[in-house]
Amino acid sequence: MLHAEARGAVGPQLARLPLILALVSVLGACASVRGVMVPVSGTVPGASQIDMLVATTRKRVDPAEMFSGDRGPTPGFANITVSIPPSTTRQVGEVQWPRQIPGNPATEFVTLKADVIDRQQALAWFHRSLRTVPKRQVLVFIHGFNNRFDDAVFRFAQIVHDSDAPVVPILFTWPSRGSVLAYGYDRESTAYSRNALESLLKAISRDPAVGEISILAHSMGNSLALETLRQMAIRDGRVTPKIRNVLLAAPDVDVDLAREALVDMGPRANRPAFTLFVSQDDRALAVSRRVWGSEARLGAINPDQEPYRTQLDQANVTVLDLTKLKAGDALNHGKFAESPEVVQLIGKRLAEGQTVTDSRVGLGDRIIQVTAGAATAVGTAAGLAVAAPLAVVDPRTRQSLGDHVESLGRSASDA
Repeated sequence: MLHAEARGAVGPQLARLPLILALVSVLGACASVRGVMVPVSGTVPGASQIDMLVATTRKRVDPAEMFSGDRGPTPGFANITVSIPPSTTRQVGEVQWPRQIPGNPATEFVTLKADVIDRQQALAWFHRSLRTVPKRQVLVFIHGFNNRFDDAVFRFAQIVHDSDAPVVPILFTWPSRGSVLAYGYDRESTAYSRNALESLLKAISRDPAVGEISILAHSMGNSLALETLRQMAIRDGRVTPKIRNVLLAAPDVDVDLAREALVDMGPRANRPAFTLFVSQDDRALAVSRRVWGSEARLGAINPDQEPYRTQLDQANVTVLDLTKLKAGDALNHGKFAESPEVVQLIGKRLAEGQTVTDSRVGLGDRIIQVTAGAATAVGTAAGLAVAAPLAVVDPRTRQSLGDHVESLGRSASDA
C-alpha cells in the first residue's frame, strides 16, 4: 500500500492517464530502421549531397550506430555525407527515412560517408570547407530532446539542403537517450555538454578564414546554447564576436533563466543578435510548463504582453510570433511542418548576411522537424503526458511509446 507521500506524488501523474491514452489512441505503429549510418555504395542522378562536420559528446559505438545516447568521456568528431533524394520524389521539409537497410537513394535519405575523425582532422576539414562558401559563413545546429544520433544527422542534412543556405554545416549533437521518458537524463546531458560546445565554438571562431557563425537551436537544445554562451561571456568577458546570430526555435527554457543568461552575456555590443520563435498555442510546451511548474516556457510566451514585451525590447531580441500560423497538426507543435517557405527564408537571410527579422513569417518545427518539445518530467506518467504530443507529429517517437504506456498501465495496476 502506498504511503501518503507516495500517493501524493503519483496522484497527479495518474490523473494524466486519460490524456495519455487518448493521445496514444491516434498513434500508428512505425518501425524504426537501425543501421542507417552504414554508407551505401552510391547515389542516383538528381540526388543532392550534404557534407557536414559532426561534433558530439556521445559515446562512440559500432559503425551501424556510430554514437549512442550515452555520454562519451571526451568529445568525438565525424565527417558525414548524406544523400537526399531528387526533388521530384520528396517534399521540402521532410526526411524520407529508409524503410529497410540499405536505403534507396532514389527515394530515401541515405549515408554516403561516415568517417570518425579526430579533432585535428575535424578542424582541417572545417578550414578546407570554408573555401567553398562565398561569405565563409558557418551554421551550427543543436538539436532538441529525444534525438538519436541518426535523427540529428538526417534532420540537419534536410535543414541545410532545403534552406539552400551557403554555409559550412556543423552539427553539435549531445547525449540524448532517444526515449520519450529520458527527460531527466537528456536535460542533464545538455549541462554535461556545455564545455565541449564552448570549446568547439572557440576553435572554429579562431580560424581566420571564418566570416561569421550562426547558431540554430531547438527546444531543449536552447538550454545548451544559452548556457554555453553565458559561460563563454563570463569566462572571456564577452561572446566571441564571430558568433553573429542565434536562432532560438521553440525554446523549452524557463523565461527567468533565459533572461538571466542574456544579462550575463553583457551589453548588446558584446553578444550576438537573438531571434526568438514563439507559438502561444504550442500544446507540448503547455504541458511542459505544467510539469516544470514554471510560470512560462520561453517558446510559448505572448511577446506583446508585459513584462515580456519590455524585457524583449530591452534585450534587443527579435521575436517572430507563429501563433496565427495554421497547420495540420492539432497539437500545434508541428505547425511549421506545413511551412517549407520558412526554411528557405532562413537560408536567404543567412546568404545575405542578415538577421532573421521578417515578422510576416516564422520558424518552426518543420525546419527542425519536431525533434523535441518538452523538458524533463517527474515520473513515468508525467513523462508520457509530455511525450505523447510529440509522437503525433514525430513517427520516430511512436516506436517506443506504446511499450511505455503498457508498462505504465501495469505499474498503475500494481499500485
